[in-house]
Amino acid sequence: MSAVLASSGATGSTAARRGVSSVPFRPAAWNIVGWMLVTPYVLVFLIFVLYPVGYGLYLARDPQSYVKLWHDPAFFNAVFNTFLFLVVVVNLKFALALFLSGFFVHERTWIRILSVIFILPYAVPSIPTILSFRFMLNPEWGIINSIIFKLTAADGPNWLNDRWIAFSMAGVVHIWKSLPFWTLILITGRLAISKDLYEAASVDGATGWQKFKFITWPSLRTLYLTSVILSMIFTLGDFNSVYLLTGGGPADLTHVMATLGIRYLRLDQLDMAMATIVVALPFVLPMAYFMVRRLSGDPDEK
Repeated sequence: MSAVLASSGATGSTAARRGVSSVPFRPAAWNIVGWMLVTPYVLVFLIFVLYPVGYGLYLARDPQSYVKLWHDPAFFNAVFNTFLFLVVVVNLKFALALFLSGFFVHERTWIRILSVIFILPYAVPSIPTILSFRFMLNPEWGIINSIIFKLTAADGPNWLNDRWIAFSMAGVVHIWKSLPFWTLILITGRLAISKDLYEAASVDGATGWQKFKFITWPSLRTLYLTSVILSMIFTLGDFNSVYLLTGGGPADLTHVMATLGIRYLRLDQLDMAMATIVVALPFVLPMAYFMVRRLSGDPDEK
């Protein structure tokens, strides 16, 4: 025991001679620094996230708002159109993104040049590009109908005055605008796959379809499905493609949930606009929950 005390005393005296304090470090200073760093983020969350959401729910508290929403024919059209956008347009977009990712992943100079041109729709601002589509689709002086008339001497279709043509054009604009981003995501996933797997499959005589079925798709499946769900969440809140192209017309037949809320805002019906957002939450929350479970590695969601 005396030897241990002597040793600790010698160690303490050595530390004292070196100018090192034997008092244990107190983390109070780090706690202060941590709070200084965290507080701005908490304030931003409270002011720009929690308060607007809470205030929106407060405005949508009246049950009569949902009764009026239920009796508005534009509401059911918006729900149906939103469903079509999420199920048809988003999945068509990702089918194209999966195909194009296999094309752009090839290392050729002309493909790389083409990929730069391909990314431009996502890089340019939404408002001027979508409005340019609207001008081109004008039935009287739009460039598309002008070309049709010069080639066939017949009038082109009234693109934005027919419900399904206008809705289809909104889907085309949405795909054209967001396809490059999701294609890049899938290209990144393809590049992460080891080339040795493809070389071994080639040695075994595998066809291109077999390589995709047994190598590419199993490696991309989690990324693909997660991206689809994330794109559905983004699309549910995207009003640019429909609002800027069709304005919800003709006769409010091409509205989606996001643009229907804008319609109520323009009519100075704030409670109805907030009720529309609340009604859309059952679409968002299951998709967000499913996506989080996939990202957390839940074996039940594999």
